[in-house]
Amino acid sequence: MPTQTSSELLSKKLAFLRQVPLLATLRESDLAALSQDLQLREYDKGEMIFRQGDPGYDLFIILRGKVRIFRMTPSGHETSITIFGIGDIIGELAVVDGRPRSASARAIGPCGLLQITAERFLARLSTLPELALAVIRLLAAKTRWTAAYAEAVAQYDAAGRLLHLLLAFNDQFGEEVEKGKRYILDLGLNQADLASLIGVRREWINHLLRDWRKRGLLGYSAGKITILDRLRVEQERDSRIEANLREKDW
Repeated sequence: MPTQTSSELLSKKLAFLRQVPLLATLRESDLAALSQDLQLREYDKGEMIFRQGDPGYDLFIILRGKVRIFRMTPSGHETSITIFGIGDIIGELAVVDGRPRSASARAIGPCGLLQITAERFLARLSTLPELALAVIRLLAAKTRWTAAYAEAVAQYDAAGRLLHLLLAFNDQFGEEVEKGKRYILDLGLNQADLASLIGVRREWINHLLRDWRKRGLLGYSAGKITILDRLRVEQERDSRIEANLREKDW
């Protein structure tokens, strides 16, 4: 295999960085300078990237793979928050505010992350107004996501919350098999991980997935979810609003 020249390698790096929403507005020269601050870190499946309560020494850009963000309950159980993929930024909050990590991050499968130290990133923020504005937009987007998730928690019952999240993840990661209907969503999550997304027991998830399979809504195998009929899945999700309201009607 031919060895890449330094200019070819830089061109490849810049091509990826231009696709990262946080960096999309930076000039070519600024991207090139920033690329020198980034170090590739490889993580195996299941490996911890950082832990809740750790100091925020670094920020990461996901080059390949997926990362699960979760919090630990006082009793030691994991509560999954969300999943990030290629081009997403993780760890920025602790870097910006200087406080300990608010959550943990674990590699779902083999991952490649571009790491920049808090010191270098904050130095770039002080000299690149476009980057500082992009960080503000990133934090605003994550705040909006949190608000939408809180609304879903209040609006749906547990089954509805899971469907809501799976449909959202499908928009981000799903592979379309049959236009508008059938999708494959490879999140690499086991049933315990799915349960931790909505705060229920794994056994309940197992029962729910079997029921949805029988009804032709979803299939699940080895971490892969197949949306068999998206419209019907959306209808099932929306029906859980009414189910939730009935449960609260005394």
